[in-house]
Amino acid sequence: MPVDFTEARDSDSPDQRRAAWMAAAQAGDRRAYEKLLADSVALIRAAARRQGVAPDHLDDVVQETLITVHRVRHTYDPARSYDAWLTAIASRRAIDALRSRGRRDSREVHDEYAFDSHADEGDASSATESDERAQRLRDAIAELPPGQREAIEQLGLRERSLSEAAELTGRNTGALKVNLHRALKALRERFHGEP
Repeated sequence: MPVDFTEARDSDSPDQRRAAWMAAAQAGDRRAYEKLLADSVALIRAAARRQGVAPDHLDDVVQETLITVHRVRHTYDPARSYDAWLTAIASRRAIDALRSRGRRDSREVHDEYAFDSHADEGDASSATESDERAQRLRDAIAELPPGQREAIEQLGLRERSLSEAAELTGRNTGALKVNLHRALKALRERFHGEP
């Protein structure tokens, strides 16, 4: 027996009611479409929460999902579950949001040590500490073997290209790369205890 999707009844399940509204919306019923979107928000939020979206980002996922629903509403098949169709879309938008957030988070500094190590510009004691660190670095560079020191100065401090540094120092680019690598390794060991 075919199901009539043009009108939602009170006895219908929420999924059947939303499916009827979507079928009516596809046929041009604006009020049914407004009811559908308003009634879909809770379902979208639940799907996003299941994917692990933080509460303060749920509204963004809801908005992106509703935009997607609007764009692809013609693809909905009234013979199938509206809730399953919507949940699939909401889950994909939630995953997109998590990926996007992950990329932003990887570029943001969340380390308290990093905040502490970057002084406020007006802090005199931090400026002194910064000067002391710079002097320790200069001293460490001065103690490097001549080839390593030259590689650090030309490639690191003066930011010259390999070809420019090779021309100025008379060394080949391979030797400069090796010396730079060894110099950086020695400095890391000295300051961080890392090989």
